[in-house]
Amino acid sequence: MSDEEHQFESKADAGASKTYPQQAGTIRKGGHIVIKNHACKVVEVSTSKTGKHGHAKCHFVAIDIFNGKKLEDIVPSSHNCDVPHVSRADYQLIDISEDGFDDLKLPTDDALLTQIKDGFAEGKDLVVSVMSAMGEEQICALKDIGPK
Repeated sequence: MSDEEHQFESKADAGASKTYPQQAGTIRKGGHIVIKNHACKVVEVSTSKTGKHGHAKCHFVAIDIFNGKKLEDIVPSSHNCDVPHVSRADYQLIDISEDGFDDLKLPTDDALLTQIKDGFAEGKDLVVSVMSAMGEEQICALKDIGPK
């Protein structure tokens, strides 16, 4: 045994997957799905009948939860789809940096961005809701909890 101390740097997370599999036929409107490597919220699902090749198909129309783009996918209903682990947390707004990126990226939605900047400039006590999925985080909502 040596008397040396070993230093280990932690550069990884717990190894948890960013998605989990779910059968396409069980995904419903309002749920989440990964389409073209984007975490999306399902806005429409239609299922076709079993054809001569044996698989009923699910047609998903979904909106990317980070940039608002509409994406579509068609998957056999018996096959598995990736579903993102989506979480939402509330944080109190302490400061806004000049470059718009410190701990969190400011939202791309102009209306929400101006609400946050104006409220912060007026000295209001603001709480932001942060949605995270697949290694991305973005402010998605704002609550005013009164003056400071």
